[in-house]
Amino acid sequence: MAEMDTSGGGGHKKGPGVKKAKKQSTRVDLTPMVDLGFLLITFFIFTTTMSEPTAMRLYLPKDTEKPEEQNKAKESGALTLILGKNNQIFYYEGILSPDGANFKSTNFKDIRDVVITKKKSTKPEDFVVVIKPGPESKYVNTVDILDEMTISEIKRYALVDIAESELQLLRASEGGGAPAAPAPAK
Repeated sequence: MAEMDTSGGGGHKKGPGVKKAKKQSTRVDLTPMVDLGFLLITFFIFTTTMSEPTAMRLYLPKDTEKPEEQNKAKESGALTLILGKNNQIFYYEGILSPDGANFKSTNFKDIRDVVITKKKSTKPEDFVVVIKPGPESKYVNTVDILDEMTISEIKRYALVDIAESELQLLRASEGGGAPAAPAPAK
């Protein structure tokens, strides 16, 4: 702890031959402070290494000599999900028909049933989900749909940019109609 040297002899003797006692400064023992510091460091090291980081599990393709062959998908096994505004999801199976007859709408509560139904009716090696976030979709919707892929144990899925024809159909389905033509320049 703290020490203070107060030894100065018994009485106050003055005169020749009497040495004056040296005044020493107080000395603080820092050993307990060092112990406390090491305990805190040890505590923080253990608590940070024991907590595992939470991250989204992402399946990546295996390395092959012909990656272009690996990424091909059969049209019959493809399920395309288009994320719209207001938490809407539009989807179609296979190729989008020119008139948009196979373009359907659902929400996040029912999308798992759609994905699982398609997964059960398709061979595992042919099944792939194509996810296309729309321009007005929220980031959280993209994360939610990726979580659905993990929950449904979908091994093959891809995030792809939305095509212009799909974008026009998306705007018409959301009630926004076709995009307005720009005003003529003066």
